[in-house]
Order: sequence, then C-alpha cells, then structure tokens
Amino acid sequence: MNSEASNLSEENKKNSKNFIELIIDDELSRGKNNGRVHTRFPPEPNGYLHIGHAKAICLDFGIAEKYQGKCNLRFDDTNPIKEDVEYVDSIKADIRWLGYDWEDREYYASDYFPRLFEFACDLIKRGLAYVDDQKSDEIAKQKGTPTQAGTHSPYRDRSPEENLDLFQRMNAGEFPEGSKVLRAKIDMSSSNMHMRDPIIYRILFTPHHRTGDAWKVYPMYDFAHGQSDYFEGVTHSLCTLEFVPHRELYDWFIDQLKTDDYRPRQIEFNRLNLTYTVMSKRKLLQLVQEKVVDGWADPRMPTLSGLRRRGYTPESIRNFIDKIGYTKYLALNDIGLLESSVREHLNKIADRVMAVLNPVKLIVTNYPEGEEELLSTINNPENPESGSHPLYFGRELYIERDDFMEDPPKKFFRLAPGAEVRLKSAYIVQCTGFKKNETTGAIEEIYCTYDPSTKSGSGDQRKVKGTLHWVSATHAQKAEVRLYDRLFNDENPDGHKDKDFTEFLNPDSLQIIPEAMVEPYLLEANLDTKFQFTRIGYFSRDPKLSTPEKPVFNRVVSLKDSWAKANRG
Repeated sequence: MNSEASNLSEENKKNSKNFIELIIDDELSRGKNNGRVHTRFPPEPNGYLHIGHAKAICLDFGIAEKYQGKCNLRFDDTNPIKEDVEYVDSIKADIRWLGYDWEDREYYASDYFPRLFEFACDLIKRGLAYVDDQKSDEIAKQKGTPTQAGTHSPYRDRSPEENLDLFQRMNAGEFPEGSKVLRAKIDMSSSNMHMRDPIIYRILFTPHHRTGDAWKVYPMYDFAHGQSDYFEGVTHSLCTLEFVPHRELYDWFIDQLKTDDYRPRQIEFNRLNLTYTVMSKRKLLQLVQEKVVDGWADPRMPTLSGLRRRGYTPESIRNFIDKIGYTKYLALNDIGLLESSVREHLNKIADRVMAVLNPVKLIVTNYPEGEEELLSTINNPENPESGSHPLYFGRELYIERDDFMEDPPKKFFRLAPGAEVRLKSAYIVQCTGFKKNETTGAIEEIYCTYDPSTKSGSGDQRKVKGTLHWVSATHAQKAEVRLYDRLFNDENPDGHKDKDFTEFLNPDSLQIIPEAMVEPYLLEANLDTKFQFTRIGYFSRDPKLSTPEKPVFNRVVSLKDSWAKANRG
C-alpha cells in the first residue's frame, strides 16, 4: 500500500470512531493513566434493564474490550427503599445475555460505605460539610434559581466538632428520618445549581439488602458515584447527557479525595430514546403494577428480559446500537431501525417453517386416499449449511382461510375457483370447488387437484404467480401463537404534556391465536431455535408459557415494516 493510500486508510479509521474513542486515543497518545482504559457499568438495582441500558452496556464493555482494558459491574445500591436482590439477578442475566462478562469485578457501592462515611467525616473536619436540620422543601427554596443566587442555611456555620458529633449520632439512629441531612459546603452563588451545597447523606431506617441494619445514613448518588469510580481505579466514567451538570460536582469531590495525579474522567453521551416506547423505570413499573403487561418480562416491554422472551437476539440489539452510534446530541430513534436489525439477523439464522394461523381444510381430490409422501424443504436459503427437514404431504391439508376467495378481485394471486397456485416445497394445485356451511355461509372445505409432474425440485418449468404455505392435516400440531405488536400507537407517548402516556396504549398490541396448525418440526427443534413462519413473520418459542403439551410461539417481528407502510398511507 502506498503512503497516500495508507494515510487515507488511517483517516477513514479515525472518521469511523465515535467522539469517546477519539478522546481515549488522545489520552493514550499522551500516556495518561499509564495507558490504562478502565470503565464501569453502574446500574441501580431498583428495576429491570431496558433497551436504553443496552446502549450503555455496549459502550462500557465495548470500550474496555476494544482497548484491551477492564470493565467493572458496580451496583449503585445507595437507596435500600427501592432495591431488591431480584433486580440484581436480572441485571446480571441481561448483561451476560448481551454477550459481556465482568469476570471477577462485581462490586457494590455498599462495599464502600465505610470509606464513604470516613470521607464524609474528613470533609466535616475540614469545614467542607455540615449537618442541616431543615426540611427538604426549605432547602430547595433556599437554593434559589439558575439566575438568582441561593441563601445560606442557618446551620451552615456550625463548628466541625458539632457537625461531626451530629453526623455520627445520625448514623447511630438518634434522629428521625428526614430530620437532618449532611450537605457539602461549596458555593450557594454558583451558576451550577448542583454546586449549591448539595445533600450528600440522608437518614434512612430501611434495612439494606446487603448490609442489613448496619447503617442509618446512606450516601446520595452524586457523592457515592465518583468516589466509587476512584476507589476502583476507573479511568472513564461514561454516562448519559443528563449528567453534564453533575460533572462539576463529580470533579469537586474527586479533588477533595485524590492523593496523586490519577483521577477518573466523566464523559457524557446521548441516551437511547425510541419511538412508540417509554423508557422511564417509574412508568414501566406502573405498567407492571397496573397489570397492563405480564410483568417486567412481557414481550411488549422494552426491558431486555422482555425482548429476550419475545425472541430478540443479542446480536441484533448490538448491531442496532452500532448503527445509531454515540454522539452528544439528543435524538429520538425510529423503532423501525431496531426491528430492521432484528429482521436482518433472524433472516440469517431462522429456520423456514410453515404454520397456518387461521386454517381451512384443502382436499386434494386426485391424491390417493390413505397415502402420503415425505417431501423435503430447506431450513434456510441464506445459510447453505442449515440443512433441511421433512414435510408430510397427503390428501388433506390446511391452508390459510385468507388465501382463498370465492369471487376474487384482479391481481389476487392466491386460490380461487379455477385458479392455480404452488404449495411451497410441494406441487402446483388447481381449485375445483368448495363447500360452505349451510347455516353461516363460511367456507368449510376447498377442493383441488394436484399435478404430480410439478413436484418441487423435480425440474418442472411451469410457473404460477402464487405460492401458498400449508401443513398436513394428519401431522399438523396445534400451537398457541401470540402476535405481539408495539405497546403504544403514538410515536412519542411520553411527549404530551396534557395527556397521560397510558392514553396511547395500543389495544392491538397482543393478539392471541389459541389453535394454529404448525409443522411437527417446530416442536422437534431446539427450544431456542428461531423460525420464519413462511409469509407471516419471525417467531420464537415462549420460554415462560410454552410446554410440550401446549407449545406457545411469539411473533418476534413481522416480515416487513407494516407500520411504516400504514403511516405512508
């Protein structure tokens, strides 16, 4: 490669990197942190992770992976009121499912409670923190506004000795919850509201899921977060844009704590927002508590456990996140891009099978009664190594009721009186008649003849415009099929000030088909096998509801973006 081409290649590599990688490259070139790259993913164990967290996970672990560094998993368990071991377990399962491993670096903010308490006492002794007896609403009023300086607390000038005594007694449980807080003494006239003597400890009597009743005071997030980074040797604290105003406070605490040149650096990136979705943990919890959905792992939820149950693959989520990238600009990402990433991956790995959701019997009148034959169909034309599986063909079959019309319009290339279609992987058939229910008028049976010379794969050159999926009436198995759709029918359900987000719930987000007819192969394949139901969509077996006696299949995603088509219309 000549020098000009080499320079162009290096420039292309540089342009393909996100702004965080460019920052790290610059720091490494200057020898900062002795060439170390150490990140962390710090979830709060107060809910299930959702697709937005996946973006942070991919960044935190991905950066460490790319630079041969390390990434810690650290639970920010500083609020025992909302935390639960259930959430801890689900978070770890979600991260592993996405394909990442924190090895032996599993930490908790509670690991550092003694050191954080000691640091708080040191701030008090240095005159940089004080105990305030005011209620939270009084403290909020005294903070002022972004354009008006705050006013000092009447307790701001307590002596270090008095503050230390009060703080230790707070932790001994001598004062009621809410009666006192510990505040950092910084600058009540700062243009940054977070620097106006922020609260760093509050009294809580709720037992902690790891430390029990050992503590009666708990650190606030802003106080625990940066110090935990420092204790662990983290070099890059990557967080979303809402923490930009917190960065000055993050750095102030580090300045009071650090003893050498090392310091973690906070860098902010844009969070993941999706159309037709809400990401607020509080609102997702509301949907769970009001039983709008079937728990945190409902396949309509944006939680990783919900997406996993629905049949999304970790590869498709990671590919989607790679496509949208990391910037410093807020954006509302089209959920259609996520669904497209899922289709793209499933198209490569899903076995092609046939399932009839609304069956009507098709009788091949010229096929010998009592006989059947074994045909073969390829599992996945996108994957030559996927193999094939058998199909039973006989006199009685099932096809979709919508694939037949007594009096069809023009360009109806399915079955109608006199019309010919190909049955996928089988034969060309021609409709010769049908039978209706005398009472309801519904079609009960459709009659046809088949052409034995048109067997699929036999080299027959005759073409017909329509190809239908089907199953053998003798061998088909009953299965419940769940057609999941978007949970909301508004592009931005959280963006209406005058309406509650629940007003935009999609009443058709779940359609249950109790008795679809499917190929036996669907029940013989591995439980985690993904399927493309021919002409219908991509499906996966439901790990919660499905049993050998009653298999349940979830629609992961449709074959095409029907929402985009509807919106264009």
